[in-house]
Amino acid sequence: MFIPDIYKNENQEAITAFLKENSFGILINQTNGKLWATHIPLELGTNKGGKTILEGHISKENPQWKGFAENDQILAIFSGPHSYISPSWYDHENVPTWNYIAVHVYGKIKTIEGDAVIQSLKRLVDKYEQNSENPVRIEDLSEKTMMQSRGIIAFEIEIEEIQAQQKMSQNRDDKNYQNIISELEKTNTNQSIAVANEMKKCPR
Repeated sequence: MFIPDIYKNENQEAITAFLKENSFGILINQTNGKLWATHIPLELGTNKGGKTILEGHISKENPQWKGFAENDQILAIFSGPHSYISPSWYDHENVPTWNYIAVHVYGKIKTIEGDAVIQSLKRLVDKYEQNSENPVRIEDLSEKTMMQSRGIIAFEIEIEEIQAQQKMSQNRDDKNYQNIISELEKTNTNQSIAVANEMKKCPR
């Protein structure tokens, strides 16, 4: 994606944390000559070879997986908080814009089978069940319930490139920067508050 230098995020630790906290992404590939996209959790991990991967699964009824063998190139898109920025918040005339965080991950996808599928599901369930009052474990599900795993295509994506953009008004002077934060907080939506909090942490 196009990223002006001022908005480029090259902090690998911050990018890793973002991907772990915003793991519901969009998986994009080409299947039968068309672009396909599926909204799914894509979890950051490491494969047996020590390489950084994304892992996930889709339904066998979703034709997207049929394109994996034909063309293993994948784009996964992850979005963070975003909010409209009004030109009325500056002390000078300017244009409206949008603040946001986005990460694009490029890589090669391959399907996985057998016990690796169950282990992938276990990692996914354990992550999201850990704060449940009565957490569910894959190991405790009946054989009948686990038969549903036959209806999925599990995969891992070996990451080749990550592009990260953090557009948080870094091009503004201190006075206008602080005023944008204040106005976002006054807007008082979940997204505007989240953007304001990111701006407070954003290196400039």
